[in-house]
Amino acid sequence: MVEAKKSETKTNPIRAVKLEKITLNLGCAGDAQVIERAKKLLEMLSGGKKPVVTASKRRSTFGIAKGKPVGVKLTLRRKQAADFLKQSLAAVDNKIKASQFDAEGNFSFGVKEYIELPGVKYKHEIGVLGFDVIVTLQRTGYGIARRRVQARKIPKGQKITKADAMEWLKKNYGTSIVES
Repeated sequence: MVEAKKSETKTNPIRAVKLEKITLNLGCAGDAQVIERAKKLLEMLSGGKKPVVTASKRRSTFGIAKGKPVGVKLTLRRKQAADFLKQSLAAVDNKIKASQFDAEGNFSFGVKEYIELPGVKYKHEIGVLGFDVIVTLQRTGYGIARRRVQARKIPKGQKITKADAMEWLKKNYGTSIVES
């Protein structure tokens, strides 16, 4: 009877890995025309307002002044994020390198051209642009680190590891992890 209880594996719902958000990033190197095209691309992909990323420091080597626009970003959450992740994984043939995962279980990959996304057609006014997809995962209870009053560290056992993120991606999206 004791052995029967041990063989039953119940998963703790608090330890379930969830998709928190997806951040899309288009670096434009400060070119105003490319920034406008990038805004149109993100509007076409999601609809809504896109914040322009400005330089936080002056980079004289690249000719970038502090406060100058350098790119466009967009954050997707909930169902919209899950749907977009499925689309963008299809654009990279459902293959992710193991080196694209960080120690906290987040991962990122690039889509070379937006026309690689299923169902998206080329638009002449946008041209050919690629973007980075950054996926942030979390578990229940991660809010304790972000709250204002009595903020705490996330316990070590509650943190998402690289292996947890890889397993979640394989199980939920059928993605293969390529060792690099």
